[in-house]
Amino acid sequence: MAGSILLQNGTVLFHEGNNVKFLHNHDVLIQGNKINKIGRGLQPLPNGKLIDCSGKIISPGFIDTHHHLWQTQLKGRHGDQVLTDYMVSGMLQSFNYEAEDMFWGQLAGCIESIDSGVTTVVDHANLTYSPEHATEALRATASSGLRTIFCYGVMPRLKKWTSEFEIDKEVFPGWWHSTLETLAKAQPFGKERVQLGFSFDLFKLPREVVTEVWTKCRKLGLKILTTHYSSPAMPNSIKMLSDYGLLDKDIIVSHANNIAEVDARTLVDHDVYISSTPETELQFGPGDVVAFRDDIRSHASIGLDCHSTNSTDLLTQIRMCLQYSRAMVAVKSWEQEGKQLPKLTIKLEEAFNLGTIQGARAVNMEDQIGSIAEGKLADIIVFDTHSPAMVCAAEENPLAAVLLHASVRDIETVIIDGVIRKEDKKLSQIEILDEPNGKVESKISWSELSRNLLDSRARIKKRGEGQDFAVAKKALFGGA
Repeated sequence: MAGSILLQNGTVLFHEGNNVKFLHNHDVLIQGNKINKIGRGLQPLPNGKLIDCSGKIISPGFIDTHHHLWQTQLKGRHGDQVLTDYMVSGMLQSFNYEAEDMFWGQLAGCIESIDSGVTTVVDHANLTYSPEHATEALRATASSGLRTIFCYGVMPRLKKWTSEFEIDKEVFPGWWHSTLETLAKAQPFGKERVQLGFSFDLFKLPREVVTEVWTKCRKLGLKILTTHYSSPAMPNSIKMLSDYGLLDKDIIVSHANNIAEVDARTLVDHDVYISSTPETELQFGPGDVVAFRDDIRSHASIGLDCHSTNSTDLLTQIRMCLQYSRAMVAVKSWEQEGKQLPKLTIKLEEAFNLGTIQGARAVNMEDQIGSIAEGKLADIIVFDTHSPAMVCAAEENPLAAVLLHASVRDIETVIIDGVIRKEDKKLSQIEILDEPNGKVESKISWSELSRNLLDSRARIKKRGEGQDFAVAKKALFGGA
């Protein structure tokens, strides 16, 4: 008999379509990697695990639809930077990573996500300096226990960076294609939790090149294709993909700042979702946060973007998006009607859905994740409502307790694919695989992982000595 877990006597946040009901004093029975039954008075199966959830909230795990998981070693350097600074001190730093560094950075990014109650991530993996960089990042992802769509990317790779700066003119070296094909044949990884996707931003390439690579990725069976878009700073990838006949529901467009009404309508008509990442967007300055804009809100999800810049707590992103958007509605009311907004038009339920059921729709997995339902995959988190932050809130309104009061410290249990990855607010040991679809070769704790991270950070810092950031910015942005 498959292993089982009984979450007993909690308040279940239960979806009926877009509506969230509070099922008080309910149980959730997990068998294997799926939710077997939801009800009252359920009994644990023989040799199953029982978790008392009295006074706790049982929630679907959160879905992060845009993240660069490899960037852990870069934390702390972007606090006072705008986007052009980050592109040099952040994104281009993959040049200073060796494959081993990519493994530790990726693994830590995954574990930090799990710790914060995120159970699924769309990883925009702009890290492909070599086959080893990609496979080591995948090995880390599969080892972590996180459900992930690893979006294998094409990116500008540097040939030289000291006082001089040179970008490799070969966009698609032979190994890029052969590695993509090998990984596509080998997927899924990590007991089917990790699927392969594709990330792409180089829309200045000729139409035939773009069309060929996107078509190839679909033929190889890649799960999600994702791209950055912010107007007017980037080429209009939405219009291009539409004009090229490539726009379809397997695409996620991250950010979409300042999106034109015609482009928003194009996305909705093609059932394409955006991923709004409010914290980096508000700091880096590309434009407004659009998740709750009337013409796109039905097709919005939430992402974290760069955990090198901000917390991996998706609750923070949802809260920031919610309150910023409420404020902008109020400002418009004063500007257009000269009066205070009579009532809030963006409700807690819609914000909660941004990180749960709408994230599931964005990745075309609504039938498997994003809500607690019998037959769905067991991706579940449990909140401790008696913590200093949450006490009293859950009794009044469980959604308010989660969205307005909770933080990472209140997430007591994280279950992904029926496996407990965090319990009693402590991370489980990490089983390191010998290859992306391999066997367990060792087990490490978070403290051991953190030591490897610090050593890796020092190596990356050393490799970056003498690299002129001003020269890089001038080459990329003309001295911006």
